[in-house]
Amino acid sequence: MTALAWDDSYRDELRALESKGLLRRFRVSSAAKMDGRTPLQFGSNNYLGLSTHPRVVEASINAARQYGAGSTGSRLLSGNHALNAKLEQELADFKQTEDAVVFSSGYTANIGAVPRLFADGDLILSDALNHASLIDGCRLSKAEKRVYPHLDAEAVDRILRQERRNVRRAAIVTDGVFSVDGDLAPLPALLKSAERRGAAVYLDDAHGFGVLGKRGRGTAEHFGLSKNRFLVKMGTLSKALGSMGGYVCASAAVCGVLRQGARSFAFTHGLPPSALAAALESLRILRESPDLPARARSRARRLRACLKGAGFRLTEAPAETPVIAVLIGEAERAARLAERCFEKGLYAPAIRPPTVPPGSSRLRMSVMATHTDAQIDEAAAILTEAAKEERLI
Repeated sequence: MTALAWDDSYRDELRALESKGLLRRFRVSSAAKMDGRTPLQFGSNNYLGLSTHPRVVEASINAARQYGAGSTGSRLLSGNHALNAKLEQELADFKQTEDAVVFSSGYTANIGAVPRLFADGDLILSDALNHASLIDGCRLSKAEKRVYPHLDAEAVDRILRQERRNVRRAAIVTDGVFSVDGDLAPLPALLKSAERRGAAVYLDDAHGFGVLGKRGRGTAEHFGLSKNRFLVKMGTLSKALGSMGGYVCASAAVCGVLRQGARSFAFTHGLPPSALAAALESLRILRESPDLPARARSRARRLRACLKGAGFRLTEAPAETPVIAVLIGEAERAARLAERCFEKGLYAPAIRPPTVPPGSSRLRMSVMATHTDAQIDEAAAILTEAAKEERLI
């Protein structure tokens, strides 16, 4: 094998992806623009519109000016800025737990927390459609793993009934709002099984935090379970709070163990002060504005109703979750539809294998509290027109 030929197999791999309509294109975004255009933005996780809120931007700028651009080290060394402690305190208070730990991203939170909390001699039950970061966290754990059918609380209870006595600790690991379909975990039933069997529920609420619940506390608040002591609440600072980073909110003991031994906490730089300050300010705005989560939910209900009325097939999900999946089928058709929508002024990305199974490609639309009724209606109209041109409806 020559020095110039060793990567030929990768070029072949890329050509194969392109031939199947699976090659992913990375659009260049800058402020409201994408690839030089200004489309209606329905592909963002900025659910409350806080990433560009003047107070959030100003807080971030001021922190960078005062403390510098980077954290300079891991949190175990020089990167444990005082804003970390303040944000952890505020998160724990808002999420109604004893403590919180901030990680550099949601991904690093899951790949660090899951294997640290559940190890050799333990049992993990993981929903079949969990986010990739949860799947990777489970794979890194030395615990026994059981993957249960999507949303099947009866299967969870059956597995726990059969296997709980044989392990030290057991955990049900699940998304709150599933990031591709927008459906909800059956949290009350999962917690009932966890309480009965002495297990934990590790809840990734990245897409529920800031949107669900009266105060925007997330999926647990939506079900009236915010203070349940069997819950470990994970989430991100990069979606509803418009900054970057991840967190785990739990008991003081759980958080203490994560600070002492989660590898992705110990061996990566801490968040920059600008990101910490932005997240803190967004959390303050969320506290002050309980109408924001309600507004995001109402926008989701409106868009879902518009799309159903136009004849689109959507995944089964509660009307108020911010993720709306428009089922198309084949990957190439979904990619063509997304491109036609973009040409008409709507950004609604296509989700294709391997993220979803073959034959189930879809457009994933996400709403923001800052969308107007007119923008919702226009987005639905553009998608409808594009789908008719592609002979999809």
